[in-house]
Amino acid sequence: MRRFMIGQFNKFNQVKQQRDFRGDFFGVEVCQMESEEDIERINLISKKDAFKLGIHFPLRNGQWRLRDPQYLSKNGDVKDESFDYMAREFEYSMKIKPYYILIHYPKPVIIDDNVDWRRWRFADETEYYYESKYDFDLFEEKSENFFRWLSDKGKDYNFIPILELDAVNKYIYKTDLLERLLDKYPNIKLCLDIGRIHLQDKIDDSFNGYLFVERFAKHAELVHLWNVQVETNLKNSHYPVLPSQESTEGWADVQRYMTIITKYNSEFKVLFEHRSDLISDEELDNCYDWIKSML
Repeated sequence: MRRFMIGQFNKFNQVKQQRDFRGDFFGVEVCQMESEEDIERINLISKKDAFKLGIHFPLRNGQWRLRDPQYLSKNGDVKDESFDYMAREFEYSMKIKPYYILIHYPKPVIIDDNVDWRRWRFADETEYYYESKYDFDLFEEKSENFFRWLSDKGKDYNFIPILELDAVNKYIYKTDLLERLLDKYPNIKLCLDIGRIHLQDKIDDSFNGYLFVERFAKHAELVHLWNVQVETNLKNSHYPVLPSQESTEGWADVQRYMTIITKYNSEFKVLFEHRSDLISDEELDNCYDWIKSML
């Protein structure tokens, strides 16, 4: 289906490409490739098989101390390093002419002091600030600067900038800041990551995943689709979505999320950001068919 994508992360996996990709899929998202050879290989295959490439920033592994640039950092040196890092990688990435480049937003994440974030994945403590240490005016100012810069880069290099919403707090879901920025810089789009949204919905009492998705669905260029069981602990992270998964057992209600998104948006792409090795070929076909039926 011309709206479906798979991911190739760290190394090009030929077995995964042959098993997971279908001839009518839209493309492949690549991230943190460890060798030039793998980048060249996927680029050549995309041309031969006529599909698009997207980048989950960065294209190359090991170009900075962390994967995600910290463009909202209060540390001026870290902020400048982050913008330099993005600029270098954008320029390099043009060799594969990506359809989009996706970056996590916000980074560092601004998190609610009252939520237990131990089940969220942070590389280290520089990846977040508590809300009490980072006020809204500063967040608005730095976000505006980042959006302006990213929008210009997208136009200069002819790619769609996509922001994957990381953990979000009241600066995003209780103000209109994000809507205002997306309206002001309309070439910037969103990625709604269902696994992340489901996890936050379960651990943050102030956050409603369904209302959040309804609010931002029209801005989505991409949906990252995977599931996870959120109970006392996390189980089966990045598990493929299947109709047998019950929300009463801690799984995300994928059909409800997809119904909301499709109500407001008929153009978004779906990246199956899952571990397909956890299921059989028949279950993988079932996963694809189930989501196709919702579109």
